[in-house]
Amino acid sequence: MSANGKLLNHRQSLPGPEDIHREVLPNGIVVLARSNFNSPSVSIGGYIHTGSLFDPDEKLGLADFAASALMRGTAKHSFDELYNQLESVGASLGFDSGLHTTSFHGRALEEDLLLLLGLLSETMRHPTFPKDEVEKLRHQLLTGLAIRMQDTSDMADITFDEILYHGHPYARSEDGNPETIKAITRADLVKYHQRCFGPRGMTIAIVGAVEPKRAVDLVHRALGDWENPVQPEIPSLPELKLLDKTIKRHFKISGKSQADIVIGTNGPRRKDDDYMAASLGNSVLGQFGMMGRVGKSVREKSGLAYYAYSNLSSGVGPGAWTVSAGVNPRNIKKASDLIVKELKRFIKEGVTKEELSDSQANFIGRLPLSMESNSGVVNALLNIERYDLGLDYYRRYPDLVKAVKPVHVLEVASKYIDPDRLAVATAGP
Repeated sequence: MSANGKLLNHRQSLPGPEDIHREVLPNGIVVLARSNFNSPSVSIGGYIHTGSLFDPDEKLGLADFAASALMRGTAKHSFDELYNQLESVGASLGFDSGLHTTSFHGRALEEDLLLLLGLLSETMRHPTFPKDEVEKLRHQLLTGLAIRMQDTSDMADITFDEILYHGHPYARSEDGNPETIKAITRADLVKYHQRCFGPRGMTIAIVGAVEPKRAVDLVHRALGDWENPVQPEIPSLPELKLLDKTIKRHFKISGKSQADIVIGTNGPRRKDDDYMAASLGNSVLGQFGMMGRVGKSVREKSGLAYYAYSNLSSGVGPGAWTVSAGVNPRNIKKASDLIVKELKRFIKEGVTKEELSDSQANFIGRLPLSMESNSGVVNALLNIERYDLGLDYYRRYPDLVKAVKPVHVLEVASKYIDPDRLAVATAGP
């Protein structure tokens, strides 16, 4: 088979308009479904529009606390009973909370899909937040925060966000801090849930051994009568004030043998036209192969870091473009200077045709691999819906990747990265 024929087959195996069923229920829930009868299982995933953006400053961590407590007990079942039901059929269900959304994910055999959706409905709509379970969870959250305070990587990331997003909601930690977690009461959890959990804008993707129409019918049976007239609108984000100079901040953690560095600036939103060029450029800068140029320069050639890589974090709101490294505390300045030197080179020289071509081949080649599992396709469908990419996005993806030229990467790098206006966060002794 020719290379073009193989590429065409790859494209046809990816989700597209003819095999993704999208339907909006009368109460606003968006259902995305795609069949895969190669295995008897079904994966589900989705989100509702509530997260830490709704947290008051004095109760920061409320959304995360509530999401973690959803399966601690409902009007029908105790904590143990919920998990016994899942385990008895080999199913799973869990929740996570972020800035903008509270997400869920689960898996079951097709014959148990109605059970899984029923438990999803029950835990989202009728949690009781039992007092003893809330206190157990509070203890776990406080233990996690105490561990985080001693983690140089975590604290460098938090310090970086506080610099880059100063005065913006993104500067706040989604997990809260010990004082705010201690201040959250059971009544706060109940009130937050009653107000912010609702079907409007909820999205659920179902992929596996089920016909799409049946998947929609099952969601309708489980969640079609859910209403919440007081569910708030999605809050709009304020404009982010960009840095006008480089700001450095160190978070001291005594007794550590490693320090962590995060250096970076703002990046594009996921829906921005220059996202693809930035993503490919980031691959060359500090991802591809042995962590790209940054890894080669800071780790391999100079031996200044245990690890060094770049990352492009792009979502609904303003993104971040960062370089992170773990170093011996004595090497913080040397490694930081070398990272900034690589950033200057990046915005001056851009990328070579060969570097870009290697990353493009990697992007196109790994896409089918990311969708070999039902859960991988679930994530892909949610990505399409959340960022309004279009049902044909993954069919167009190879062309979008190949359309990026070295000049586009140079333009986007120069647009976002200014070596004189960087956030520099370090954590360690």
